[in-house]
Amino acid sequence: MTKVFIDGSAGTTGLRIVDRLSVRKDICLITLPEEHRKNTAARCDAINSADIVFLCLPDAAAIESVALVENPDVRIIDTSTAHRTDPNWTYGFPELSGQWEQIINSKRIANPGCHASGFVALVAPLIQHGLLPNDIALSSFSLTGYSGGGKKMIAQYEDAQRDPLLKGPRQYALTQQHKHLKEMVHLCNLSTPPVFCPIVGDFYSGMEVTVPLFAKDINGRIEDIKPLYQSYYHSGLVRYTDVSDPDGMLSASACSGRDDMQISVFGNADRILLVSRFDNLGKGASGAAIQNMNLLLGIDESTGLNI
Repeated sequence: MTKVFIDGSAGTTGLRIVDRLSVRKDICLITLPEEHRKNTAARCDAINSADIVFLCLPDAAAIESVALVENPDVRIIDTSTAHRTDPNWTYGFPELSGQWEQIINSKRIANPGCHASGFVALVAPLIQHGLLPNDIALSSFSLTGYSGGGKKMIAQYEDAQRDPLLKGPRQYALTQQHKHLKEMVHLCNLSTPPVFCPIVGDFYSGMEVTVPLFAKDINGRIEDIKPLYQSYYHSGLVRYTDVSDPDGMLSASACSGRDDMQISVFGNADRILLVSRFDNLGKGASGAAIQNMNLLLGIDESTGLNI
């Protein structure tokens, strides 16, 4: 039985991982009493007693936890931003070309960011196959449920006396310094960071990332993009679909509660919309982390996931 420790199990992502793994019969969860949850010695012992450790912590705390590892066999899955562009860590998006092989042979997995997952899934294949130049200046907007903001934001949105402004979508990261930009640029081999507009809405979970393109800026046509996605994402938890919602719209909460991702292409011969939809807590966080754990264990990657 695989021994798993979740360092930071009280946070939103940590709690979701605990809920998912606690019902699995192939997993033994190492837990600490509440009074020892932040005790360094207790955490060190738990980390080095585990086969797999999930880090669900702020960046600085995640780095400190990695420094506690003494057992060379411990495998780490870090859900923070700390190691996503670190060359000594493997980026945990197995559907990208070559990543599956790297993940199964790695002991240090950096779980992707939620917004970044949707952007990278759309852009990386097009750059890898030459449909987009890596010096292209892109823009992207991303709609997300409020659960992505963690416990504090969840409490704000679910407060009966909440600020009326929360009823409408709210754009943030207005200085163009969002923490996911670094991995978006790195994983897509872009020379210029995209103009990125994240927007939080009054719904619990779900994410919709859009990258608009002018046809004149791509090396091909819209008809070239669709079959590329279909062949590129032939396995894993990312699937191409050209179907919109029944009313011809696209809801950002369509994949809420799921652990897979839908990739779509819309538009016309002149203006193109690349869209990914998934759950910010699923394929954008805890679902992706468990998928990576399953790969490390050599079992079906969808084990314990909702797809």
